Amino acid sequence: MLVPLVAALAACASMDREAAPQARLLDGSSLAAEQADVQWPVQQWWHRYGDPQLDALIDEAIAGSPSVVVAQARLARAEAAVGAARADGLPQVDGTFSATRQRYTEHGAIPAPLAGGVRTDARLAVNVGYELDFWNKNGSLLKAAVSESRAAQAENQAAVGILASSVGSAYFNLQRLFAQRDVLQAAIAQRGRVGTLTRQRYASGLDTQVEVKQAESALAQARTQLAQVDEAIALQRNEIAALAGAGPERGAAIQPVALASPETAVPANVPLSLLGRRADIVAARWRVESALRHIDAAKAMFYPNINLAGFVGTSALGLSNLFKSGSQIVGVGPAITLPIFEGGRLNANLKGTAADADLAIASYNQTVLHAVNEVADTLASIRALGRERNEQRQAKEAIEHAYDLAVERYRAGLGNYLSVLAAQSAVLEQARLDADLKARALTLDVALAKVLGGGSELPPAPGEAVAATGQ
Repeated sequence: MLVPLVAALAACASMDREAAPQARLLDGSSLAAEQADVQWPVQQWWHRYGDPQLDALIDEAIAGSPSVVVAQARLARAEAAVGAARADGLPQVDGTFSATRQRYTEHGAIPAPLAGGVRTDARLAVNVGYELDFWNKNGSLLKAAVSESRAAQAENQAAVGILASSVGSAYFNLQRLFAQRDVLQAAIAQRGRVGTLTRQRYASGLDTQVEVKQAESALAQARTQLAQVDEAIALQRNEIAALAGAGPERGAAIQPVALASPETAVPANVPLSLLGRRADIVAARWRVESALRHIDAAKAMFYPNINLAGFVGTSALGLSNLFKSGSQIVGVGPAITLPIFEGGRLNANLKGTAADADLAIASYNQTVLHAVNEVADTLASIRALGRERNEQRQAKEAIEHAYDLAVERYRAGLGNYLSVLAAQSAVLEQARLDADLKARALTLDVALAKVLGGGSELPPAPGEAVAATGQ
């Protein structure tokens, strides 16, 4: 038995040993990622804002978004592929029945009395086939399918995380616009009061038409800005409704809420365990694993394919004889397929799978680079925002005090309208900036939850993938 096996292996098609992936997986520590204790976002991280309106919008979006439906369909397809690959490693059993009515030639190999007669050739059998997977081709293909399924599972969670963060960012941007509208309405009321004072001074001969027209222009400018904000609010409502998978009326139902500062636990640096937390990175790792297992399967195709086939049943001429004693048939035997000369097809397939592995590794590396940079940028923005808010708070308090003084001096006839106008513009600018910074704190908090993985819960990616690239 050993001699024929050795001879068979010697006759196999020659494998190109240089057909292997050239790329290597990035090590997160080489990108300044470090081991650190991090407060990772929970799976439904948006609930911590305590805003039922936001919770409902994100739940609706996840339930009805086409992007999530697409991701779920891909997951179902990948799981079906696992079932198909698993079936290839199991015995295949089927039943067959045939009944052929035919006339036998009088001048052939069939002797009398069958020659020249008409008979029914009937066969009823159960057939069993089983591939002896000595070279682990089917096992490798099964592992590849499982890896693809886990990648699809990770991508499904990534789609949910991206959608939730998109809704959250759009929602807080809408709340920012609502706050801007409140600021502009207050500015309109403020400028209206100053305009009244200017007209009173003009009637008393203390001001001219120049100051009156300046006051009217400042009021009209604020109203113009209010109209622009109203347009932006309408567009933002429509965007949120689209993300939620609903019509414009859903966006129109969103109400303003008070923005509270988030309690963000900011990591000191990019955490190394991010590589196992982010769904897109985990998906990319599983795709690398799948590509490597396809290489194993491509190598196994260079070796003999050995199948065992058997059958048991009955066979007879004439349906009436099919179940009579003596009509039983049974058989078993191996079937060996040996690739000897295949015109380079197997090596071309091996090189193709190696190239696919290089692509998967490059995609993984790019995903890691993007993720690390996203986290670093978000952390930098959050830290800068803290300093910016402190400085802006002081500027806002100072300019509000300056405005009050300018109005009092103007009312008392000690100052001119230009001082009031300059202070008005500065107060409006600082008030709008204050609303922007409050909302930005929340959008950055949403961004941090997203870049840290958005609370995804996934099976760990294969830790041995780095070593496997060297095979």
